[in-house]
Amino acid sequence: MSDRNIKLVLSYDGSAFNGWQVQPDRPTIQGTLAEVIQRITAEKVLPQGSGRTDAGVHALAQVASFQSTSTIPLENFVKALNSLLPESIRVLSAEEVPADFHARHHAKAKTYQYRIYRGSICPPFLAKYVYHHPYPLDEEAMNHAAALVIGEHDFTSFAAVDPDRTESSEADCTPKNVRTIYSSAWERRGEELVYTVRGDGFLHHMVRNLVGTFLLVGKGTLKPEDIGRILEARNRSAAGATAPAKGLYLVSVEY
Repeated sequence: MSDRNIKLVLSYDGSAFNGWQVQPDRPTIQGTLAEVIQRITAEKVLPQGSGRTDAGVHALAQVASFQSTSTIPLENFVKALNSLLPESIRVLSAEEVPADFHARHHAKAKTYQYRIYRGSICPPFLAKYVYHHPYPLDEEAMNHAAALVIGEHDFTSFAAVDPDRTESSEADCTPKNVRTIYSSAWERRGEELVYTVRGDGFLHHMVRNLVGTFLLVGKGTLKPEDIGRILEARNRSAAGATAPAKGLYLVSVEY
């Protein structure tokens, strides 16, 4: 019986999980998904995600892949997964892909969003899904600063100081912390200020560190022009604090 390589697209509320990557004695997305697949197929697999979202980070369309000898029709497989997974994790689709497809290695681009609630009182039903910041911000300056990270840069200043936790860019010959950002902008959506960034890959904590730095620009502690200096410093201490995980979403992955 030959293996099928199955690609899943899933959405999850990361609030109750210790991130994507399986960890002993802690609830994770990857671990929970692996347990449910084993219950359905009796196979011990470890689905590979497009990237490792941190504890508290959410996903609208994370991609995972794994190999299985199961002959269950994919439509039924989705129904079976969703019947056994917690309500905070939903499998949106499943498809058979070529044997060499890998959810992480073959990703060409990703889009993330970060949501900041600007109203004076954050609704309780939003509290786990946005960062509440009701204080004055120069949103125009933040948007100016966001545009300055577009292009190819060394993002060492915006990376967590743990080199083993980076996502690969496709170009193996590029220096480890160099990434290309295709778009980067803030926009108002009612009471929310939303940051959307699309790039070929992201370092650990990179988006949250960018947001924390843009917030300093919004507060007037930094000027938009300081972004170039921070990039050139290649030093984590040059940038702002890491924004809370709960406002961050993996929106989409492109192949």
